[in-house]
Amino acid sequence: MLKNHPYISNLTLLGLAFVFSVALGAVYIPPGTLARILANQLPWVDFFQTWPDSSAVIILKVRLPHTVLVTITGAALASSGAAYQGLFRNPLADPYLIGVASGAGLGAVAAMSVHWPTNLLGFYLIPLAAFVGAILTVVLVYNLARVGRMVPLTTLILAGVAVGAFASALTSFLMLRSDQQIHRAISFLLGGSPIAGWNPVLAALPYMVLGMGLLSLSGHKLNVMQFGDEQAKQMGLSVERAKVFIVVTASLTTAVAVSFSGIIGFIGLIVPHLVRIVWGPDYRRLIPLTIFGGGSALLVADMLARILLAPSSLPVGIVTALAGAPFFLWILRRAKKEVFW
Repeated sequence: MLKNHPYISNLTLLGLAFVFSVALGAVYIPPGTLARILANQLPWVDFFQTWPDSSAVIILKVRLPHTVLVTITGAALASSGAAYQGLFRNPLADPYLIGVASGAGLGAVAAMSVHWPTNLLGFYLIPLAAFVGAILTVVLVYNLARVGRMVPLTTLILAGVAVGAFASALTSFLMLRSDQQIHRAISFLLGGSPIAGWNPVLAALPYMVLGMGLLSLSGHKLNVMQFGDEQAKQMGLSVERAKVFIVVTASLTTAVAVSFSGIIGFIGLIVPHLVRIVWGPDYRRLIPLTIFGGGSALLVADMLARILLAPSSLPVGIVTALAGAPFFLWILRRAKKEVFW
């Protein structure tokens, strides 16, 4: 039943995770009240208000925008991870493989080390700097890896590792030099959003949706690329153009997600791998399913981050790392068995 209706089952899981995420919090709001508050926002619905104004503020201005941002971030990271795994033909690839996270972290920490005004404009400079850092890193890695008109995947990975290590070193240096901002920097590097409310959602949503849509349309190209560059060329695919398109689209999508949500590991690695095991390796279906699965997975991790140390909350990146590291080792062990057996 589950394998016959993958879109329905994934949408159902995403819907349940979304509702629970909105309902969960330090202040208890009964499910009926939650439903009436949300329904009352529809133009044709007008319930008589029996709940305090504070409940509506908590739901509409705190939990709902947070849940939407977490959902689209998980979806963006998972779809980008699936695209990178298809591009590199490696199930261990993730959205941060070519240094996007390191560049974003450097940009964000550099912005935090400067004493910007603490108004909304000052806070927006952090995600903007993170986005610029991520994009500059990708451009640098791509140019370092390019050989003539070609971009060999091996040199792309090596350049990404080298540039990422350099950016991480600079980030650590800036953190040591900026004692007052070290807590905010660590929070961002572990998956903490620098600003709350609807503003980051409205700023990030169009770009993430566009990126995920373009990646979903790349399913056929990724399927053809699984046969190798030479055979893909014989089948009529412009391989180098496809590589550039996928790298740019996946990197931009990841950069936007990281800019507004912080650096969250393992979602882009775990979710595509699970979807591939359950529903097969066809990227025309794999990428759309990872969009739903990534949103659900990050919502669950975010709920655990809020529950484990309640009423305080953990950066969601800690939870994804604790869950993802053992899963990564399982994938590695599985890959070794396939090689030797």
